[in-house]
Amino acid sequence: MGFTTEFKEFAMKGSVVDLAVGVIIGGAFGKIVDSLVGDVIMPVVSKIFGGLDFANYFIALSGQTATTLVEAKKEGAVLAYGSFLTVSINFVILAFIIFMMVKAVNRLKQQEVAVAAEPAPPPPPAEDVLLLREIRDALKK
Repeated sequence: MGFTTEFKEFAMKGSVVDLAVGVIIGGAFGKIVDSLVGDVIMPVVSKIFGGLDFANYFIALSGQTATTLVEAKKEGAVLAYGSFLTVSINFVILAFIIFMMVKAVNRLKQQEVAVAAEPAPPPPPAEDVLLLREIRDALKK
C-alpha cells in the first residue's frame, strides 16, 4: 500500500474527521470563553476589588519601572501573575461549561437507552406462518 493511499485512508476515517471538527469547534469556543472572561467577568471582578486591572499585575524581575505589563515586558523579564489569574479563570469556566455539556449529553444518552430498552411489540406473523396455522386448523377438523 502506497504512502498516499495509506494517508488518505487514515485521514478519511470517521474518528479523525470527528476529532478535526472537535478541535476546530473547541478553538472557536475557547475564543468565546476568552472574550467572556476578558470582556465581561474580569471587569466585574476588577470593579469589585476597587477598579484593579488584573492584566497589569506583575513583578518586575529585571528592575523595570514600567507601570503596564506590555512596557515591562519590553524592558525585561516579568512574572505576570495577573495574566496567569485571568487564564486560570478562563480554564475554570471552560472546564465547567464542558462538564455541563457532557452531563447533558449523558442524560440524553440515558433517555435514549431507556426508550430503546422498552420491549418492542412482536412482529406480525409472516404470511407462511398464517398459512401453516390455517392448514393445522383444517387438519384438526
